[in-house]
Amino acid sequence: MEAGTVYRSIGAIPDAGAGGRGEWRRPAGRGERNRSDPGALEDFPREAPQDRIGRIVVWTLAGVAVALVVTAPVVGDLPAVLRSADPALWLIAGLAVIVDTRWFTGRQRFATVFPSVAFTFALLLGWGIAVAVPVQALAVLVFSLRRRDPVWRLVYDQARYALSLAVAGGALALAGVPRLAGDAWAAGPTWPDVATVVAIALAGVVWAAVNGLVAATASALMFGAAWAAELNRIARRNGRATLSLLALGSLVVATGAVNPLLVLLVLVPLFIVGQHTRYTTEEARKATTDELTGLPNRKALYAHVQAQARTYGQFRRRHRGRPDERRMALLLMDIDQFRRVNEALGHGVGDRLLVAVAARLREAIGGDGLVTRLGGDEFAVLAPRLVDSEAVGVLAGRVADALADPIVLDGLPLDVTAAIGAAIYPDHGTDVITLLRRAEVAMYDAKDHSATWALYTPDAEQHSPERLELLADLRRALDSGSDDLQLHYQPQIDLATGHICGAESLLRWSHPERGFVSPEMIIRIAEHTAIMRKLTARVLEEAVSQLAKWRADGLNLRVSVNVSARDLHRGEFVDDLSELLAERGVPANQLQIEITEGALMADSRRVMLTLHRLDRLGVALSLDDFGTGYSSLTHLRRLPLAEVKIDKSFVLGMTTDTDDNAIVGSIIDLGRRLGLRVVAEGVEDEETRRMLLTAGCEVGQGWYFARPMPADAFVAWLGRYRPPEAPA
Repeated sequence: MEAGTVYRSIGAIPDAGAGGRGEWRRPAGRGERNRSDPGALEDFPREAPQDRIGRIVVWTLAGVAVALVVTAPVVGDLPAVLRSADPALWLIAGLAVIVDTRWFTGRQRFATVFPSVAFTFALLLGWGIAVAVPVQALAVLVFSLRRRDPVWRLVYDQARYALSLAVAGGALALAGVPRLAGDAWAAGPTWPDVATVVAIALAGVVWAAVNGLVAATASALMFGAAWAAELNRIARRNGRATLSLLALGSLVVATGAVNPLLVLLVLVPLFIVGQHTRYTTEEARKATTDELTGLPNRKALYAHVQAQARTYGQFRRRHRGRPDERRMALLLMDIDQFRRVNEALGHGVGDRLLVAVAARLREAIGGDGLVTRLGGDEFAVLAPRLVDSEAVGVLAGRVADALADPIVLDGLPLDVTAAIGAAIYPDHGTDVITLLRRAEVAMYDAKDHSATWALYTPDAEQHSPERLELLADLRRALDSGSDDLQLHYQPQIDLATGHICGAESLLRWSHPERGFVSPEMIIRIAEHTAIMRKLTARVLEEAVSQLAKWRADGLNLRVSVNVSARDLHRGEFVDDLSELLAERGVPANQLQIEITEGALMADSRRVMLTLHRLDRLGVALSLDDFGTGYSSLTHLRRLPLAEVKIDKSFVLGMTTDTDDNAIVGSIIDLGRRLGLRVVAEGVEDEETRRMLLTAGCEVGQGWYFARPMPADAFVAWLGRYRPPEAPA
């Protein structure tokens, strides 16, 4: 699938940060934000979705046409008004343009209130539509040039303001309200009566209503959002600020009629209102923005997912019976090895790395999604309007590619990788908590399989109610020392002599209600929890205690114990094991630790340190499931290994599959050349045993010799065991 087919416009909320076009947007420029900037008159993104640009163009042109129709009858009044050379007119018109410049509003680029509204409404009240509309158009042009708006946005704003002023002027005309400035006022000023004041107030309400209706309709057309919900959002966010500015307009024209210089005093309350509104908006922005990276934070993500879900729900209610193709994806990732950067280079460099990662993610996603920082080294991407679930892979690939090149800080290149987990609405959940949890499950699934990304599947779920109950039962069994958990032992046989050279300890759990629980299930539910430490401690203590008991009975065997990556990350693991061996009087060379290649991938430096300490202690190391992981040759060269174990998936098929046979032979040859003992798992018949022996494999393990059994049964089996006949 091409990157350009990831999205299509099937509806979104306007401030979800997504553009809805069928290709990736251009990266946001410096200082731009990838979502709409809520506030008065700024209720949808400056960058229009390409596949819906036609709708906004039609709507904009319709607004321009209506504004022209309404204002055309009074355009002829403009020359006469201008010839009057009223000082108040020129002062108010000049201020309408000036107050929207940086000189008055400050350096902020995305204003949430536009002071020009107060002055242009004053012009409407005092001198009519013919003056107010062109002055407002000039103010909009000044602000749009300052903000570097695209042309369509400039035309849209021109039409929106012109239409608002035109309809408000029409309301004043219908109410019979005379102009509050000019010759009529100078000839004999009279204070407006109650009816006039009410009519002016209603005209202000009409102005705000028309402006909000136009903005809500544009958002609904552009993004498929619910029109009523958009109107409610705009009114709630901008209503009070807009009405306050319009109220100031009537005061401006009144003070101008008394003395034009008094209009300047209106700048003081106007500035205070603007500052207060900007402060309130900034506080609201900070509440939903990550301070370090400038990305939206967890709270903002929650709000966007909930709003998007509401929009999708409204679509389904409006279009019952029509297949609902609406999908959105939530991608979750954290930076691998980020803690090591903080430890080695300091938190200042770590913070700069997070900022650089945020910038790359924002550039990769552009306007087609919302990039958020959830905290620490954890980021999320919300991607609405997916074509299908396959498009998630395209998006995940974009994210991975964005982090592919090293980030250079102070001349030091830092490699950044991240496992990505994805969950899709509504397939994997309809609320943000569920989607986040399942995206996290998928992320850990990707880590476990050393994959770039993974899509949520129920099989990877570690925290379903059933598994949480099972995890609680496991904790109780460990805390109580229950016999439901016990070790079974499977012998390892020297293929050349048939003698027993060791045994592997395998955990078995006989649940009182569920029956047998597989070791794979036990590891799956416990590996990413604190219970894993208790489980390993229980297994090691039982294995070492059993070795001590056998040693006292004159039976000296080497026993292998599997440990997880979580165990090897603990610096005290070796100390605890050394103390346990000393307490039980068991030589370290009678214990062997089995690790998988996956355990080496998460934090190889720390794991490597632990493994070398185990080697110095005298504990042998075995690389389990060899051939199924990654970077195997590198590990063989660097690790202090005593043996490698060929995964049974190859051994089981070697008698019938030439590829499996070739793989097994290659591993045996490689192990022998490196001076490592080679153990084959999954030996289930005589033919396999003979083939392994012929290939030079030293040790075999499998059901052909014996199944795993409890310690007492294992001892009894030893008494009955007779080595197989050597091959002819």
